[in-house]
Amino acid sequence: MTPDAYCRQKAAAGGSSLYYSVLFLPPERRRAITALYAFRRELDEVVSESHDASLAQTRLEWWRVEVAKMFAGEPQHPVTRALAPALAPYGITALRLTEIIDGVKMDLDQTRYLDFAGLERYCRLGSGAVAVLTAGICGYRDERTLDYANNLGVALQLAKIVRDIGADARNNRIYLPMDELRDFGVPAADLLNARHSEAFVRLMQFQGHRAEAYFAKALEALPAQDRRAQRPGLIMAAISRALLVEIGRDDFQVLTHRTSLTPVRKFWIAWKTWVTA
Repeated sequence: MTPDAYCRQKAAAGGSSLYYSVLFLPPERRRAITALYAFRRELDEVVSESHDASLAQTRLEWWRVEVAKMFAGEPQHPVTRALAPALAPYGITALRLTEIIDGVKMDLDQTRYLDFAGLERYCRLGSGAVAVLTAGICGYRDERTLDYANNLGVALQLAKIVRDIGADARNNRIYLPMDELRDFGVPAADLLNARHSEAFVRLMQFQGHRAEAYFAKALEALPAQDRRAQRPGLIMAAISRALLVEIGRDDFQVLTHRTSLTPVRKFWIAWKTWVTA
């Protein structure tokens, strides 16, 4: 299997949101974004597959060394071998890749967030850094596009948190701020034990509205001259926003179910966004 094929299998298999987001891109940009997301997926799996925190720390440190090797021209892993050709053409820096590792490392250091300030930092380090690098691969002329990308990354992560709240709770992880659980009258035990309630619905409505606010903030910051170049991110946003709507219609039954969109609907959203952006 080639490095590019490995990355496609890891991050952009047919039917995935990323698959449709990059579907209409030129091959070289599509390969670069797919390799970037495969890098993020590898890091996420360090946390999800390692039940020994010290082992997970060791594996993350291995990725820091591998990033350094990639920039030295000696990548070893299929993902870094696929990503290496994109470094110079698209301005991918070791600092940004390290930020992604730092964001994932937060999952090893804590399973709760006291307030939204801490959660937002987590979102910006991981998903925000990925979105900024994706914006660079897509191309931009106005520096304000990086503000769009950073807020888009936060929005995408917040939407993912809403979608995955049940799965995360089953792994003893709660990505909702503890002070907000208290304010809405939802004990952490309700999440851990999958207890759906009216208070939980109100809490999740608040979380969904905040994610939507970040999507709106991102789109407002995107300069018109860069809109067409940034269509992959706009597709990701459109798919994620549609998913949030479906979750809301399902009364936020996310503690025991994982709502998803059909491949046909994702393709329709991707095509419509591509031709109208």
